[in-house]
Order: sequence, then structure tokens, then C-alpha cells
Amino acid sequence: MNKWTIAGAATLALSCSTALAQDLKFAPGEDSRFNWQSLEDFKAKYDLQGQRLTIFGPWLSSDEDLFESVVAYFVEATGADVDYTGSDSFEQQIVIDAQSGSAPNIAIFPQPGLAANLAAQGYLTSLGEETETWVKENYAAGDSWASFGTYVGKDGTEAFYGFPYKADLKSLVWYVPDNFEDAGYEIPETMEDLKALTEQIVADGATPWCIGLGDGGATGWPATDWVEDMMLRTQPPEVYDQWVTNEIPFNDERVVAAIDEFGWFARNSDFVAGGAEAVTSTDFRESPTGLFSSPPRCYLHRQASFIPSFFPEGTELGVDADFFYFPAYAEKDLGTPVLGGGTLFAVTKDSEAARAFIEFLKTPIAHEIWMAQSSFLTPFKGANLEAYANDPLKKQGEILTSATTFRFDGSDLMPGRIGAGAFWTGMVDYVGGKSAKDVADGIQREWDAIKK
Repeated sequence: MNKWTIAGAATLALSCSTALAQDLKFAPGEDSRFNWQSLEDFKAKYDLQGQRLTIFGPWLSSDEDLFESVVAYFVEATGADVDYTGSDSFEQQIVIDAQSGSAPNIAIFPQPGLAANLAAQGYLTSLGEETETWVKENYAAGDSWASFGTYVGKDGTEAFYGFPYKADLKSLVWYVPDNFEDAGYEIPETMEDLKALTEQIVADGATPWCIGLGDGGATGWPATDWVEDMMLRTQPPEVYDQWVTNEIPFNDERVVAAIDEFGWFARNSDFVAGGAEAVTSTDFRESPTGLFSSPPRCYLHRQASFIPSFFPEGTELGVDADFFYFPAYAEKDLGTPVLGGGTLFAVTKDSEAARAFIEFLKTPIAHEIWMAQSSFLTPFKGANLEAYANDPLKKQGEILTSATTFRFDGSDLMPGRIGAGAFWTGMVDYVGGKSAKDVADGIQREWDAIKK
């Protein structure tokens, strides 16, 4: 399950051509937050008059509109005619289109796994070592981002196929500033500090955490995010990579230890609103409401950047609610790892215009136009952080550009039967009292069954 995507309306097609060229969201040269020179430099290199570029992706509704606002600057700079099609069935349709020979010039993949599968079948075009090097040098944790777009092609050799653009962030802890101020609490800088704060809140007679795993048939997925974050904070990123591919078994002692790190928070009834028994029955959408009750039912809630959608109406981020980076252990010396997601742009039908669009995504302006609106984060160090529309987005952008390691949601990278099945249900069993080792053994047995 891709937790970042909420299914939209039926497939929708639109043309981003002359109309968009005449309706730029921000007038070139008029806002000092934007690197307009990068647009001028790009414009001087390309004349694509008469060329048509087709792009297919998962974005509908507001994200579609925001992407259009960026594409408009490419159209204005090059004269190309651009058609974007968004679909809530992208994952199925792109496979059909590729296999039938009717693929778009560019496909926008919400998951690296699907892109890797199509690359292995020969349906993606390598973006070249130069572009791979550019990502490594210009993105924070650049090696991480480059690895997401590097796959084995049909010829059996690795190449860089997927350009990362638009990131999502999961490693966040939400809180109410007034509650912290009233209680005299400080923002923890390390995991050791966060655990100490958790114990201090209990000592003060309150409850530190709100945690909810409920989501109907998908119950349990919020716990997988906790475990993934704990894997990145207790083990090197290479071990995380081996885990999500089952190169090391799910019941490896390092994975079991990460599950128990989550359990330190979730299985202690003193630490969780409603007690440990309420964790699995509490809907994840309702879980953060305890932050806003009076007196507060909890002080802390770990969840991704989308969770404010479920805060009480009228909540002002940065004032009524805020967040901090889910910290790393000082004693582990593993840097500042970040868990999240993102989309990858791949060339599925090569053309001059397709290559030019990938080059456009390397310009600061291609990031800043979306940054200045909503629903966009970037690890691109060359983009101006001041371009973000508000302080909360800027703070999240700073977390991304300060990351030493970035990894995609691990459960989304695992086979569906594991990442969207046994892992979810296993976490429910774990919070219910089953040992981490027994849970991990069961998940590994399920993974072994897939391989038979």
C-alpha cells in the first residue's frame, strides 16, 4: 500500500501547452525567492518548437494542478507542446502501455520497485552517468537518492534510470508548543533525550505518546513506519537495504531489536494514551487528537508530514501544532537518517524533449515554483529554502537537506504479501503481546513461502 496516495477521480487527461505558457503562476523576475537566472540559462539551451512531450503519472486533483504550474515554465522556455495524463491506476496502466509499445515519453513512478521491474524488461532509457553524478552531488544524501533510480537493465548491467523529484517525509514527531511551554519541556535533540523526555512526562503524572495503528483492513501500517525509522537509527543503511530485500532474514537479531525499540514506546501502558491495549484499536486518523485535548491526553505523536490533515479544523501549524525531527541516537553515530518517499521520473520513450525535461528538473526554478505553493519537498541543495510557502514546509525542507541518509518506506519496497500483509498483521500481534522474535519468525516464514 502506498500511504502517500489517496485515490482520486477517474483518469484525467489535459494539455499543458499554449494556455499554460500564457498563465505562469509567478511572473519571471518579480519574486526574489526564485532563481530566475536558472530559467534563463535553461531557455538559452533549448528550442523545442513543434515537438510534443507526453508525461504520464499518478498525480490528480491538486497535485496535478501544481505539477502543471511547473510544466508551464518548461513550455514557456522551450516552446514544446506538453501533454500530461494523470491516473489513479498508474501502476497498472504504465505496464500495459510499455508492453504494448504505447508508452509516454516520461513516466512518473511513485515506487522505485515498479520502475526497476520495467527497467529489467528493457522499457526504460538510461539517463546516463552524468545525471546520476549530478544527483549525488546536488541532493542531500545524494548517494541515497541516486540509488533509488539505479536498476539492472535488460542487458544485466546497472544504470541510472529514475530521476527523483518531489519528496515526502515521515521522520517527524508532532507536539503542541503551548503544552511544552506550560510543562517546561525542551525539544529533544537525540533519541536518548526523547526517551528521557518520555520518562519525564510520566514522572510528571502525564502520558507522553498517542499511538494508533487502526486503519480497517490496513491496520498495523503505522507501526511499520516506526520499525523502519528504528532500523535506520540502530543499523547502517546497508543493513536496512538488506532487510527490505530479505538478503538478511526478517528474524535477524538486528531487525528483532528494532521491533523492540518500537515496543519500548508502544507496549508500555504508562507511555501511551489509553494504555498499550488501545494502540491497535485506535484509528491512526484519530490518534493525534489527544494532543489537542485539555488537559492533553498526550504530548507526542510520531507520524508523517500528511497527518495535519487530521488535526482539528483551524489548527495553525507552527502555532497550534508543530513538529521536530524524530532524532537519531547520539551513541550510534549513524548521522541523521530520514525515512520517507518520493517520485521518480523515467524516460519510457526517448526523445529530445524528454531529455530536455530531465535537464529542466535539475534547475532550481523547477523546484522553487512548487515549493512556493504546497505539497512539495525537495532534497535539492541548490533550491532556495526561502521559496517554501510557509515555515512548516521550510522546516521539513531543512530536515531533508540536512539528512545524511534517506530511505524509502521499507514496507512499500517489500513484496505486497509481506509489506502490505504479514508485516502489518505482525505488528498488531506484537503490540498485543507476542514477542518480537515470534512475530519476526512468522513474517520470515511467510516470505520463505513466496520464494517456493
